[in-house]
Amino acid sequence: MADTEAVLLATGGYDHTIRLWQPHSGVCHRTLQHPESQVNALSLTPDKQLIAAAGFQCVRLYDVHGCNPNPVINCDGVQKNITAVGFHGDGRWMFTAGEDGKVRIWDLRSRNPQSQRTLSVSNLINCAVLHPNQVTIIAGDRSGTLHIWDLKLNQSERMVVSTDNAITCVDIDREASMLAVACSNGICHVYALRGSFDSEERLIINPKTQIHCHDTYVIKCRFSHDSTLLATTSSDGTIKVWRTCDFTLKSTLSNASQRWVWDCSFSTDPQYLISVSSDAVARLWNVENAKTIREYSGHQKAIVAMAFFDGNSTE
Repeated sequence: MADTEAVLLATGGYDHTIRLWQPHSGVCHRTLQHPESQVNALSLTPDKQLIAAAGFQCVRLYDVHGCNPNPVINCDGVQKNITAVGFHGDGRWMFTAGEDGKVRIWDLRSRNPQSQRTLSVSNLINCAVLHPNQVTIIAGDRSGTLHIWDLKLNQSERMVVSTDNAITCVDIDREASMLAVACSNGICHVYALRGSFDSEERLIINPKTQIHCHDTYVIKCRFSHDSTLLATTSSDGTIKVWRTCDFTLKSTLSNASQRWVWDCSFSTDPQYLISVSSDAVARLWNVENAKTIREYSGHQKAIVAMAFFDGNSTE
């Protein structure tokens, strides 16, 4: 991984805390309280100064480097759980998605921002991702439908992925050439993307392949930074790593105590991956030999969210 001074690891979950770790040593150097609810999702701002925690009916943004234990920005007025959170590349705005069936855009120039734009759909939204072109948000709902929202044109399209299974996670590789869509039946659908990075060209999504990743629920799918690998996490207690050149299995990362593996993130060097799981432990893995390098213990309940930055890219 990168230089120790440039690495940030944050974890959150059902014990209503966010822990900030030194990934190289395994030391938790700060704990932030999130008393209003569990932490459903975490995301770092592009400048790595703030971390957003999505929970029940709210998003709280905390100062990563200072001593203030309280949120510095509060986003309220949402019904039900917020399941996804992320930022525009220059940090001007934040997006959220949630179980109220809405994707929201928040202007962060105020300390108490209000939702500026909203996409409403007819089902609960489990996940959302911002395309690298910075003008397209793709959200997945519990009916198995993708919603592709073009912010520039303020238009949205629907695409049915599965008629019987919920979409649990969506991810786009950094080259914007592939879209991964994980479903509750253990299948990960991979689509080829066409469309210009300058956002002038219409985004085209074509089926590429399907991977039967797990026999149970797929929770997350995450591309490596160089687009060569795709990781899937599951309720079966494993992380599986797939080669994107032919979508064959490269390695299976497992620990008997993990139970559900809720999220993961590759290091900039795809040889390493960090995961979080129901046993309240985060783990650093060597993808090549499928061995655990380090464990991060301190949470009292399941860890279901993480954010990781190691000097190049944020997850």
